[in-house]
Amino acid sequence: QVQLVESGGGLVQPGGSLRLSCVASGSIYSINAMGWYRQAPGKQRELVADVTSGGNINIADFVKGRFTISRDNAKNTVALQMNSLKPDDTAIYYCSAKGVWLLWYLKSEYDYWGQGTQVTVSA
Repeated sequence: QVQLVESGGGLVQPGGSLRLSCVASGSIYSINAMGWYRQAPGKQRELVADVTSGGNINIADFVKGRFTISRDNAKNTVALQMNSLKPDDTAIYYCSAKGVWLLWYLKSEYDYWGQGTQVTVSA
């Protein structure tokens, strides 16, 4: 019913920038929170940043000052601008949608995830 599709990953040198984008489609009335998680090899998935429909932003300390999250509620899109990238930022980045209302009176019991996009920071 709800699909998330990411784009924008790739290979970048340390200090470089990338922009990730995600669009949610399907039977969507509204989405409480959209965000980005990442998972590096051998590590657990961790929150990078998320933003509520009201504009409240939660961003991980390890990316503060380097990454910026933005959202377009009308288009059900969320973007992650990543600057000053470091090798430690190498991971698969996943878009998330939580608190999804399918209709004005019907809230999905599920969280939704994109398929993931690889970000590799290497010289």
